[in-house]
Amino acid sequence: MIATDSIEGLKARLDIVDVVGNYVELRKSGTNFKGVCPFHDEKTPSFVVSPQKQIYHCFGCGAGGDSIKFVMEHDKLSYPEALEKLAAQCNVTLTYTQGSQQKTDTKIIDALNLWYQSLLEQHSQAKAYLQERGIYSASIERFGIGYAPTSQETLSYLQSNLFNINDAVELGVVGQGDNNLYARFIERITFPIYATNGTAVGFGGRTISGHAAKYVNSPQSKIFNKSRLLYAYHHARDAIYKKREMIITEGYLDVIMLHQAGFNTAVATLGTALTPEHLPLLRKGEPRIIMAYDGDRAGIAAALKAAKLLSSAGFDGGVVIFSEGQDPADMVKNGHIEELNTLFRSAQPFIEFTLQHILGQYHLANPKEKEQAMHESVGYLKTLSTLLQEEYKSYLASQLGLSPSLLKIHAKNPLTSNTPSIIYGDTWERSLIKTAVEHPEYLNIIVDSLESSLLQHHARELEEVLQGNVNDPHVMAILMDEHTPPFHNALHLRDNLIFFLRNHYEKALKKVKFQNALSLDKKSFLIRSYRHKIDKLKRGELVPYEGEL
Repeated sequence: MIATDSIEGLKARLDIVDVVGNYVELRKSGTNFKGVCPFHDEKTPSFVVSPQKQIYHCFGCGAGGDSIKFVMEHDKLSYPEALEKLAAQCNVTLTYTQGSQQKTDTKIIDALNLWYQSLLEQHSQAKAYLQERGIYSASIERFGIGYAPTSQETLSYLQSNLFNINDAVELGVVGQGDNNLYARFIERITFPIYATNGTAVGFGGRTISGHAAKYVNSPQSKIFNKSRLLYAYHHARDAIYKKREMIITEGYLDVIMLHQAGFNTAVATLGTALTPEHLPLLRKGEPRIIMAYDGDRAGIAAALKAAKLLSSAGFDGGVVIFSEGQDPADMVKNGHIEELNTLFRSAQPFIEFTLQHILGQYHLANPKEKEQAMHESVGYLKTLSTLLQEEYKSYLASQLGLSPSLLKIHAKNPLTSNTPSIIYGDTWERSLIKTAVEHPEYLNIIVDSLESSLLQHHARELEEVLQGNVNDPHVMAILMDEHTPPFHNALHLRDNLIFFLRNHYEKALKKVKFQNALSLDKKSFLIRSYRHKIDKLKRGELVPYEGEL
C-alpha cells in the first residue's frame, strides 16, 4: 500500500486546474474555470473547476470531486493507480508500506536520457548531422539531445543497471515481440519529451542510418500521450505566458533552431496533427497561436485542419506557410531572422486562411461550383461565434462576389450559448443553502425560522446541509454556482427569511380561504393565525416556524 504521508505529500502538490486542464479545455469564468464535461455528452459547458476549493463539479451530470477522483473517473483507474499516475506527472516519489510493491519505475527514462546524451559525444556521425543543421552545442545541452545505439546495447545497459525490463516495456522504451525484446530507439538521434512540469515521459528519435521511418516517437503509455503533449513546452512555457504567444511547428529541429534564434515560444506537435486533446494545453496563458507549417500538401492539409479547430474553439492567431521547400530551421540556419519575424507578425488569420482554402478548391466562374463553395464556407462559419459569423459574412460575400443577404447564417456556436437554466433554479433557495454551508454560525437562525420542506426547488439539498452532508453532489453544485452569492451577513439573512416567510404565509392564507372542506372554526383559527404571523413579519419580527397549522 502507498504510505499515508506519501499520499498527503502528493495531494499538497496537486492543483485541480492543472490536473483537469490536461484533459479538459478550461476557460476562466469569474474565480472558477469552465469547460465541456468529459463524463457525459454535452454541447453547452456546464463543468466547473474551483481553484479555491480544489474541486470540480458538472451541473449537467452531477460528477464531482478532487484531482484524484477526476483521474480515477476519467482514466478508469483504481485509487492507487490514479495516485501513481499523478505522482509520475508531478515527479513525486511515492513511498510504500512494508510488504507492498512499488509500481513502474519512471527513473528508467531519466537514466536512458542521460545515457543517450553521453553517447552522442562519442558518435561523430550524429554530431556532424546536428552541426550541419546549424544546431549549437549549447542547444544540444539545453534540449538534452542524445543518441540511441543498437537494440542489444540498450537492453544490456538496462540489465546491467538492474532496471526492471517489464517497467521499460510499460514505459515504451522497450518493445516486446513474440519471442524477443527490442529497444524502441535504435541508431537514432534522440529528443527527450517532457510533460508540462518538466518530467521526462518519452522520446522522439531521428534516424541517421537510412531507416524507412525518419522519425519515431514513444508509444502510448500511462504517462505518454502524444495528443496531450507538445515538444519543448516546458522550455517555452514561461515565454508563452509572458508574451501571450505560441508558435507551433511540425518538427523538433524547427523548435530548437527557433529557440536558438530567440523565438522562445516555439513548440511542436509529436508527429501528429493538432487535435482537440491539445486544446487544454494551448489554452493555458491564453496565447495567440501561430501555426508554422511546411508548404507541401501534407503541411497545408495539417494547417487547414488546425485552423478550423482553433478558430471554432475561439483561439486568436494565424497560419504561416513556408514555401519553396523551406522550413523554420532552414531559415534560421541561413540567417533569415528578420524575415521570420515578419512572417510571424503577419500570419494569415485562421478564418481567412480557412475560407480562402475552401474557395480555392472550386472553380468560382462556374455557378454550380460557386454555390457548392458558398455552402461549404457557410457550414464552416456556423462553427464560429455569432459575432464572428456576422463579421466574416461580408468578407465571404465579397470573395464570392455575392450580396451578404444571400448568405444565411443562423447557427449559434454551442460553446458560447447560455448556460442551462437548471444551473440557476431558484436563486433565493440557492443563496440560502450556500449561506448555511459557508456560514455555519447562522444555522440556528435558519433552523428556527423554517424547515427544508418549505423550499420548492432545493428542499433535499437544505436537508443534506442541516444533517452535515455538505459533500453531497447536489449541494456541491450549489456551492460551485458563481451566479448565486450567499447572503452578506446575519442581518441580510434575517431580512430575506422575513420576506420568504411573509410570502409563504400570504400564500397559505389565500389557500385556506378556498378550502371548503374545513370546518368554520378550523378555517377561522387558521386565518387568524396566518394574519397574526404576517403582521409580525411586516413589523420586521422574525417569526419562529412551528410547523404547518
